[in-house]
Amino acid sequence: MLLSSRKPSLFVRQSLENALNNSRFLDENRPEVDDRLPGQSSDYFIVQTDNLSKRYGSFEALTRCNIDVRRNEIFGLLGPNGAGKSTLIRLLLGYLRVTSGSCQVAGFDPVTDSVAVRRNVAYLPGDARLPRHMRGDGVLKFFSQMHPLGDLARSLDVAERLELDLSRRVAFMSTGMRQKLALAVVFGPRTPLLILDEPTANLDPTVRNEVLNLVLSQRNEGRTVMFSSHVLSEIEQTCDRVAFLRKGELVKRLTMQELFQRHRLTALLDQTSLATASEKPPEAPLGKVPDAIAESIEGIHVEGGHVQIDTAGDLGPALPWLASLPLHQVRIEPLGLHAVYQSVHLSPRAIKRASTRKADHTPSNTSATNNPMTTGETVAASDLNGGQS
Repeated sequence: MLLSSRKPSLFVRQSLENALNNSRFLDENRPEVDDRLPGQSSDYFIVQTDNLSKRYGSFEALTRCNIDVRRNEIFGLLGPNGAGKSTLIRLLLGYLRVTSGSCQVAGFDPVTDSVAVRRNVAYLPGDARLPRHMRGDGVLKFFSQMHPLGDLARSLDVAERLELDLSRRVAFMSTGMRQKLALAVVFGPRTPLLILDEPTANLDPTVRNEVLNLVLSQRNEGRTVMFSSHVLSEIEQTCDRVAFLRKGELVKRLTMQELFQRHRLTALLDQTSLATASEKPPEAPLGKVPDAIAESIEGIHVEGGHVQIDTAGDLGPALPWLASLPLHQVRIEPLGLHAVYQSVHLSPRAIKRASTRKADHTPSNTSATNNPMTTGETVAASDLNGGQS
């Protein structure tokens, strides 16, 4: 997909056709080679890495990364720009040379057989380039013939679902239309693995939802999807598991099932309890956590009259104790990816500032004051922008 934007000459077009014919001949006559790593099986995992690292001189672009992507799941990659997401993907596809460690994709080692890896992968890069002189339908036909598992009918169906005009030349398409065309190209081949880097970039909300539906449909068809996005709500909506990268290191892995069982309570401490809080340990105004729910209380933070309590697992058993606390203006919200992203990528000072700003803007209406439990909204996306370095 990373083709030049210049119009190719007749010689170049003929060379591409010859290369296509040669690749088909090699595919038909290639012997079956088992390049799986010792002791590892591709029956359950379609992607595996073992201390995978990439260095440029003294700069560590990726450091001892260990991930396992299961077959027939949607796996999310999260991290700010420069976290190592693209480096990881390019190592998996054999576009970059591994410094140390190892990996396998669909049972093949990209170091020894990158062609076999790419035959089993459809990849949408974040900076996809398409031949500008061709019309949309010509682009789909070209790539469906180029890939051994290409399927023109599927690509045309995706283009129709995205309401893409295929009669235009790429040069006269808007940025959003070119993104739709790239998506139609990538969703066409019937590969077991689909890697999408920012697939909804430059798309309007309606088309974004259709793209997410397409991603979910690929899992229903038995495909595996690796999905990188800066829009956290898209990851929550589609992914089964997610990995967080920071400065080239894998710092956290999480399943969506675990995520949806986590909650955060924010509130203000009553004035009576606040008067004595400065003379006692931070958690003293709240009393001792009952032993029966101690394991579900992940953290308690009290500062300046602001209270924050994080819970994990079923919230029901903890509700009676939470309702008995000397608190008002209480908010309970799912501890979504916004909060997890903050804990991974923002400094403690930035997290405290975001939490304080939310508590200060909590409306002090009658229902919020009288009700011991009220629901709130998730952390504003603006609080996360500071982590996008």
